[in-house]
Amino acid sequence: MAKILIIDDERGIRNTLREILADEGHEAEVAENGKQGLEMAQAKAYDLIFSDIKMPEMDGMEVLKALKEPTPDPSLEGREDCPVVMISGHGDVETAVQALKAGAYDFLLKPLDLNRILITTKNALESKTLKQETKQLRKKIVSKGATMVGESAAILRVREIIDKVAPTEARVLITGPNGTGKEVVAHLIHENSARANGPMVEVNCAAIPSELIESELFGHMKGSFTGAVKDRAGKFEQADGGTLFLDEIGDMSLAAQTKVLRALQENEITRVGSDKAIKVNVRVLAATNKNLADEIAKGNFREDLFHRLNVIPIAVPALNDRLEDIPLLVDHFAEQICGEQGIAKKIFDDEAIKALQSKNWTGNIRQLRNVVERLIILAGNEISAADVEAYA
Repeated sequence: MAKILIIDDERGIRNTLREILADEGHEAEVAENGKQGLEMAQAKAYDLIFSDIKMPEMDGMEVLKALKEPTPDPSLEGREDCPVVMISGHGDVETAVQALKAGAYDFLLKPLDLNRILITTKNALESKTLKQETKQLRKKIVSKGATMVGESAAILRVREIIDKVAPTEARVLITGPNGTGKEVVAHLIHENSARANGPMVEVNCAAIPSELIESELFGHMKGSFTGAVKDRAGKFEQADGGTLFLDEIGDMSLAAQTKVLRALQENEITRVGSDKAIKVNVRVLAATNKNLADEIAKGNFREDLFHRLNVIPIAVPALNDRLEDIPLLVDHFAEQICGEQGIAKKIFDDEAIKALQSKNWTGNIRQLRNVVERLIILAGNEISAADVEAYA
């Protein structure tokens, strides 16, 4: 059901249009002149507006121009995208052209034709939906860019190291608990490197069964094992000229570690089932939530591989160690999530922020984002400490 506003100084036109639209399941409201119609449109968001051109006090062209101006009211964000259909009792081509240039969606002549009204309404509403979906998609695409939010001393240190190491070819080992943003650090290094225009290929070593990790990393030849129905390039080849990010490398099998070490030493790999070496030009970034020194002592991780990877270590702090960043993080996530959902940005009051800062964030940034999303969905427009206690 769409919310539609009808602005016309002729009662018969208003009532006829309202009845037609109501029969189609829409909620139609009416205004008897341009001034009243503009006030209604400035107080409430509509999906479609019909406006007569010739009206007392304020004509339809003035209304149209006012409606197409951006509004500072967040509850009416996107109002200028609302389609406006102009109505006129005079078949003046020049007026129609002026209306369309000013942003009108369509131009209808009186007496109004039922089929034309229904088709125009359907097309206008579909157009508005398409515009909204396009805006949300753009916001999602933009939001995928790596962003490190915060001004704490711990985060500033991480940023400083990233700025220094990104332009180089040095390997980087990123450590920190789950959910702290190790992947964000890897993306920032890649995006600020000379390889930024090349591919960034990610491998979650913990998510791939140990018997498949070699094929995943180095590729395989057709028939080299059951299920290998064709030749396949591995992640090292796919990342040639760019960056390979080995996430959760502490979970990689010792056999795969040996081959990764050889690839780093010789800058070449060999596909499973082949004896032909393939040269690769790859910068390797690795990340883990494990203490690799402990894993080396237990015999679970190769010490020589650790030293190959640990040229530049970056330790990403836990959220509990940077609670002063929570206000900035909450604001960032609120804007991101509300943008994705196509709703006006919700506000967290000061007490809500203090309540969030008092929590124990064992899940770190990932946990905080989930809580912010939950609060945006379940709480009101202004989120309070009581909401935090109820839903966090």
